[in-house]
Amino acid sequence: MKVFEIVQGSTSLDGLRLAERPKPSAGPGQVLVRIRAVSLNYRDLAVVQGKYFGGAVPRNLIPLSDGAGEVVAVGDGVTAFAPGDRVVATFTQGSPPAALGSPLDGTLAEHVVFPESGLLKIPEHLSFEEAATLPCAGVTAWNALMEGKITRPGDTVLTLGTGGVSILALQIAKAAGARVIVTSSSDEKLARAKALGADATINYRRTPNWDQEVLALTSGRGADHIVEVGGAGTLPRSLHAVAQRGEIVLIGVLTPPSGDLNPHALMPKNATLRGVFVGDKPMFEALMRAIEVNRIHPVVDQVFDFESAPDAYRRLQSAQHFGKLVIRV
Repeated sequence: MKVFEIVQGSTSLDGLRLAERPKPSAGPGQVLVRIRAVSLNYRDLAVVQGKYFGGAVPRNLIPLSDGAGEVVAVGDGVTAFAPGDRVVATFTQGSPPAALGSPLDGTLAEHVVFPESGLLKIPEHLSFEEAATLPCAGVTAWNALMEGKITRPGDTVLTLGTGGVSILALQIAKAAGARVIVTSSSDEKLARAKALGADATINYRRTPNWDQEVLALTSGRGADHIVEVGGAGTLPRSLHAVAQRGEIVLIGVLTPPSGDLNPHALMPKNATLRGVFVGDKPMFEALMRAIEVNRIHPVVDQVFDFESAPDAYRRLQSAQHFGKLVIRV
């Protein structure tokens, strides 16, 4: 079968290559899935560049954590799935849990075997491409808004940027009845965010003191929830923009340290800073229920053919995308 591999020791996109591997088969408790679509996350770029946890990959590795497809065969003892079922993989697999795409072989392949516990059925209204956007970015956005300080109707949610996590957070927050403020350096992207339901937008190139603008938009109150995908470079402004008893959810590492990272600003506000790294299967199941009930369609920026996988990586690297990038297998 065809797969893409990251060559052992890779530190650039030149280490991503098309290869052949034997088609796997389902053993006891396992499910063989014909992958139909996969999506990219920022971590996937870090893995191929040798910048992810642990550095360069120690072996030839099939990348990507997010994949959706249809069941081809099931092994002995499998009762939850049958051939023909449409399924999506969870970010981590097995016990103890390990992530697809590093350290485990991932989903950028024609066929993948998963343990029965590592799959969920796809809601009928979602395409394979839409479902493939959810395991990492979708669960991360759900964890950010629904697993710590729960987002409630009337809350203000601030999302930084318009990548996969931020746009899924926008959609989840609107379904929860929240007011959403979105930042971006692109007026075109901000217009698209408005069309998805954003209540206010800030171009941070024109308004570098965007934290002040958040306070102005909320009559000095600040944001109850901040989806902080920027990291150390944007965190000082998030500390200023968070509301009394609000929560900053630290997700990203996209910007280098800048400004005052002293967390003292949280104290007089009784606010919290919570780190999030994706989430577990129960969170994914809750996300799926919300997506099904609210008929949410994840935003797919562009779909690439399988052989064009390196182009999808380059699009991700350019940071020009809005929502998620998908590869059709």
